[in-house]
Amino acid sequence: MKLSTKGRYAVMAMVDLASNSNGRPVSLADIAERQDISLSYLEQLFGKLRRGGLVRSVRGPGGGYMLSHSVDQTRISDIVVAVDEPLRATRCPPGSSLGCGKNHSRCLTHDLWEELGNQIHRFLSAVTLADVIGKRVLGVSKFTLPAPVAEPVPAPEQVIA
Repeated sequence: MKLSTKGRYAVMAMVDLASNSNGRPVSLADIAERQDISLSYLEQLFGKLRRGGLVRSVRGPGGGYMLSHSVDQTRISDIVVAVDEPLRATRCPPGSSLGCGKNHSRCLTHDLWEELGNQIHRFLSAVTLADVIGKRVLGVSKFTLPAPVAEPVPAPEQVIA
């Protein structure tokens, strides 16, 4: 599963906003320049973020955007959902009783991908802007890959030349 630029850029812009606001509005032009994101794309994203209640706009000289909530109350999942980014890994329409197969049945791995989408949402719901800014995200899953199984190396006396 791949998170599209819409979700990634919205999160990047919100982290930038949170990091650079210091209690003052931040202009989208400044965010666009720092994050190398198109200004017109940011305008679209921030319209959705505003409608989602995550940011508020301040008009006039020195205007821009401010967070609607504190950094420790703004969850990454809320940002992704606000910009209409689906958090699912199946091809089936969300909430549909029909599957994505030709005969409208669920594929053999449907439950696997459904649970993956649930786990992604769960993880992003547990991470806030404060966690990202404070660099407290890496290692949060407590998941480590198992060590690779090494092939046994024959003892020198077992080697036949």
